[in-house]
Amino acid sequence: MCECEENKVSVGSEVPNFEMETFDPAGNQFGKISLDELKAKKKWTVLVFYPADFTFVCPTELADVAEKHEKLKSLGAEVIGVSTDTKFSHLAWQKSEKLLAGVKYLLAADPTGKVSRLFGVYDCGTGLALRGTFVINPDGKLVLSEVNFYNVGRSGDELVRKVEAAVYLAAHPAEACPAKWTPGKKTLTPSEKLVGNVADALK
Repeated sequence: MCECEENKVSVGSEVPNFEMETFDPAGNQFGKISLDELKAKKKWTVLVFYPADFTFVCPTELADVAEKHEKLKSLGAEVIGVSTDTKFSHLAWQKSEKLLAGVKYLLAADPTGKVSRLFGVYDCGTGLALRGTFVINPDGKLVLSEVNFYNVGRSGDELVRKVEAAVYLAAHPAEACPAKWTPGKKTLTPSEKLVGNVADALK
């Protein structure tokens, strides 16, 4: 990847402040967003990096996330789509691509790749970002990370599930969520009694 990849943020660490220009489809206007602003509002930040506007898999992913946007908002999350395109390209694409008609969350511009580099998804060979999804808690810590190659789309359902788990665990730090956990299902409380007895604990 890139020469500055060693400076990328990793899961469990504090994310330094960043700022990006945005296009807001809901208000049909340009603006800016920063992590410090979102932390001040006690928001969970969901960054959805994608390779480029006017491409093929990307609108299917953004439309899928749009279907989950209200649910993510109800969990206290701010969703931001990010690519290395400009805010002007975001506007033109959102207005022309019918799949994006339902996208009401911010589309952020990272034309220099600075923020993409921070999260380790910048591809120096193409100048594009890989399909990376990152969830930052209200205190600014990176708690979830997923990176796919260009040709593999992501799932909005799985994104919601992961954010639900992260929000639950923020309120119940002594617990852990097993595979496929969804709200209402059993969690695990790690201890010496649980060693070798996970199956029984999940009954």
